[in-house]
Amino acid sequence: MTRPSDLKDGVLVDGGPGRFGPYGGQYVPETLMPCLRELESVWLAARGDPAFLAELAELQADYSGRPTPLYRARRFEAACGGQARVWLKREDLNHTGAHKINNCLGQVLLARRMGKRRLIAETGAGQHGVATATVAALAGLECTVYMGEVDMRRQEPNVQRMRLLGAEVVPVLTGARTLKDATSEAIRDWVTNVAHSHYIIGSTVGPHPYPTMVRDFQSVIGIEARRQILEKEGRLPDAAIACVGGGSNAAGLFAAFLDDPVALFGVEAGGGAHGHSAALGLGTPGVLHGSYSYLLQDPDGQVVPAHSIAAGLDYPGVGPEHSHLKDTGRVTYDSVDDAEAQAAFGDLCRLEGIIPALESSHALAFCRRFLRDEAACARLRASRTVGLDGGPLVIVINLSGRGDKDMHDRNEMHDQDGGGHEQAR
Repeated sequence: MTRPSDLKDGVLVDGGPGRFGPYGGQYVPETLMPCLRELESVWLAARGDPAFLAELAELQADYSGRPTPLYRARRFEAACGGQARVWLKREDLNHTGAHKINNCLGQVLLARRMGKRRLIAETGAGQHGVATATVAALAGLECTVYMGEVDMRRQEPNVQRMRLLGAEVVPVLTGARTLKDATSEAIRDWVTNVAHSHYIIGSTVGPHPYPTMVRDFQSVIGIEARRQILEKEGRLPDAAIACVGGGSNAAGLFAAFLDDPVALFGVEAGGGAHGHSAALGLGTPGVLHGSYSYLLQDPDGQVVPAHSIAAGLDYPGVGPEHSHLKDTGRVTYDSVDDAEAQAAFGDLCRLEGIIPALESSHALAFCRRFLRDEAACARLRASRTVGLDGGPLVIVINLSGRGDKDMHDRNEMHDQDGGGHEQAR
């Protein structure tokens, strides 16, 4: 067991497996250990290299379009009861339409430094697959993306985009044919082709160094949001909210606020009649895809299938840093069900002219529920730093992606439940 004194920023000082408290580690075949050591070494060197950081910053600005705006959603906040000023961090305006490109740009530069000729990725909602295919095209690398057959049907527009970008999209026909199964197939490919292939894991999951490395690449979200809210409000927000599947968009937002007196809320998929994806709320610690963290499992340790209307949240595990943040109480994790997410999706469309991803809609739905709870708002006001006036609460929500990819899922659920979001109200 790792001692706290051995840790710095989630990375073992002696260069061994990284841990967040008891969570994390490297539970992988021996054949992958040299590759993980190489990746850690290259990443640690790169993040201190001015040339690497300058190239990444240039790509973020000129290719991806950073910084993304921080937008005040006035009509949405009024519909939530008018108790807060609600700001949306517009990651949906990134090139490729989600936060996933932040991580992929960083990792493709590392792949090039390692001399890798091919990229591997898993994808659920398709946004990470699109982002990986995009950076592969940019760098002139081969690309293979694994995607569950169910998700390929749900996210057909993203399948088409990946293929247009030159990627091979491999349907996964095993298990529930969703994100967990796609991840398992991607790892099998990586084990077989580790000499010339780099696996771009799309979230803060997997063996060390991925959870910390992906968080680092996504921390640009929180760094920008913190600077922007100080410029716009003259102070820090009372709370920051993000959806949580594997957890990269939330980890990126939270990273800049962990040392501040800001309430942090992570929102999992509460699902519905077909199950849920609330690994933190309803799961137990175990090992999945190379890391020890909370996951959905039965008493015998067998992984239980997850469910969410949002394909990007349809995963039975979560990143190890989120597990540690849950146990320490620094972040409050809650869940939103399919119908609540549907309702928030419709609200933002009609009130703000913004079509959010169904993943992001979980964060929007939680914000709406929270702001309609007088007691919850009172508790948050009471936790404010001494000296603040009695004005409205200030909330930042990470709008992690756009929702054009979700039209099929939303329409299908609407047809099945007789109106979905109308009933949820």
